[in-house]
Formats: sequence, structure tokens, C-alpha cells
Amino acid sequence: MTPILLDIPDHFETERLFVRSTRPGDGATVCEAVVESLRELRAWPASLPWALHDPSPDESEVFCRTGHSAFLARSDFPMLVFLKGTDVLVGSVGIHRVNWTVPKCEVGYWGRRGHLKKGFITEAVRGITQFALIELKMRRVECMPDTENTPSRSVAERAGFSLEGVLRHERIAPDGTVRDTCVYSVVA
Repeated sequence: MTPILLDIPDHFETERLFVRSTRPGDGATVCEAVVESLRELRAWPASLPWALHDPSPDESEVFCRTGHSAFLARSDFPMLVFLKGTDVLVGSVGIHRVNWTVPKCEVGYWGRRGHLKKGFITEAVRGITQFALIELKMRRVECMPDTENTPSRSVAERAGFSLEGVLRHERIAPDGTVRDTCVYSVVA
């Protein structure tokens, strides 16, 4: 399979959500959502080191444009999660660390403060997992939250991922503490 030749839609819908790839011009919206959510995101610095820095609108725009380019190159698939029929950004999901040889990938996600505990991110993770399995023809989709990140682990479990095990001392937080990582997966 030659990934660049795959005709992949740049969006999908779920019952309540419209999920699409990042685009040029999304930076200000993404920056606002990230800044609003930094307290929650910073709780997991080993998993989300990018959240330790306050983003500027320009940096967020670079993220969106780079993500758009990566989507087109079939190397990374960052996507934004909106309430269907609105421009309200409730979070982000993405397909990362794609290995086209297997093929397999990892799903990542975060939710915007003010829209948490409403099931939006679980719904988006279910959707992007199906997107990975059907549109990208992945055989394996992984999710790798910190062992202590109960909210993220709960999203993975509600979205249908199975816990395979724990990678002990798998990553290091910016403060030097060693962290354990759960390995969840869905297979085709």
C-alpha cells in the first residue's frame, strides 16, 4: 500500500460532532481552546509536554498548517472536534505514530475545559478509531495514557479499547519523575 495514494476524507461526523483535519486559519481557535484548558492539560506533562508552554496564536497557526500538510502527506492526522452545526471547538483527536508496514497507529486526544464530562471526547475517539480502521485500513489502533490519568484511561475504555498491559518506567516527566504508560488497543 502506498499511503499517499489513499483517498481519505478530511472529516467525519458522529451523532453530535463534526471532526475535521486542521486547516490554515484555525490557529486562533485552537490557541483559545488550549489556553482555556491548560490547567487540565498540564496535569500530564510526560504525555503532553507541549502544554507546558503558553501557546501564541501564531504557534497554534503553525501547528494547524503543519498538521494540514502532514494530513496530505499521510504521515500524521491531527483533527479538530466541533459540535455539529457550530464553530464550537470542544477538543482534538488525532492519529499519530503511523506505521504503514503493519499498518498501525496511535490515537491521542484532549478535551476543552467547559466541554468535559459530556461524552464528546469518547464519541470523537470512537469515531477516529473507526476512521483509522476503515479509511486508513489500520490493523491495530493504540492508545497510551499515563497509568495515573484516570480520565484518559476511562475515555479509552468507554471507546472500546482493551488494556493490554503497562509499560513500566516508559517515559520521563519534565520534572525528572519516571512515569508508567498503559497500552490499550483495538484491532481489526
